[in-house]
Amino acid sequence: MLLPSYDLLGRVAIATLAISVPTVIDGVRGSVSVRSCDARLDRWSRRLLRQARITLEVTGLDRIDWSKTHVLMSNHQSYYDIPVLFQALGVSMRMVAKEELFRIPIWGRAMRDAGFIPVDRSRGREALSRLFEARQRLEQDGSHLWIAPEGTRSGDGRLLPFKRGGFQLATVTGLPIVPVSIDGTINVHRRDSHFIHRDVTVRVTVGDAIDPKAFGRKDMDGLIEAVRTAIGLPLGLTDRAASTTRSSSAEAEAESDTPSTK
Repeated sequence: MLLPSYDLLGRVAIATLAISVPTVIDGVRGSVSVRSCDARLDRWSRRLLRQARITLEVTGLDRIDWSKTHVLMSNHQSYYDIPVLFQALGVSMRMVAKEELFRIPIWGRAMRDAGFIPVDRSRGREALSRLFEARQRLEQDGSHLWIAPEGTRSGDGRLLPFKRGGFQLATVTGLPIVPVSIDGTINVHRRDSHFIHRDVTVRVTVGDAIDPKAFGRKDMDGLIEAVRTAIGLPLGLTDRAASTTRSSSAEAEAESDTPSTK
């Protein structure tokens, strides 16, 4: 009989607390640095992968000039996507996360202090304004922005409809988009599960950067479809890409007011 992985889930919580507390202390002191946060995130992600005995296979890193700031977009299968990406890419990276995660005691404050970006998806313009502000900080720090365009974890590994906010950011700022495919984290831990499965191989594929300027503001759907196809190809999901990309047309109208980058 397979029992819930409460012991391993507890270790994940302890590892997360271990990097959150010193980050919060640094925040109170006003001494938070990108370098110290990057080092803590590296230790945290390495520890989580080691505890779950994840084997990581990465291809395509040499396709990207990592000296420039990019918007990283990947599919979202599991909470383990986050530590997997930190270890697979090995770059300074911050993520966009739901506003409610920042309300979690200690962890939420640590995320904010470390430069992670809270977004309330019910407030489209405010969310985009935060992303534009974050872009300046990321470029100054030499960091990259990770966005899961699905907006939440997939329950079965298939791609959900893509949200448009990250694409609007890339289109207006001109930041190139790097499509990243994650295959296997759903077999480690899936949505709404209390089980963590060890000894899983996770494959991360980095695609060629996509220049949003090649599409322009009038072809947002074309940009979304290009990124979706690039993410889906290594996952064998390209047959669904075109049919689901345009399902957010109503959302596009709701988010049509893009804030200025000034």
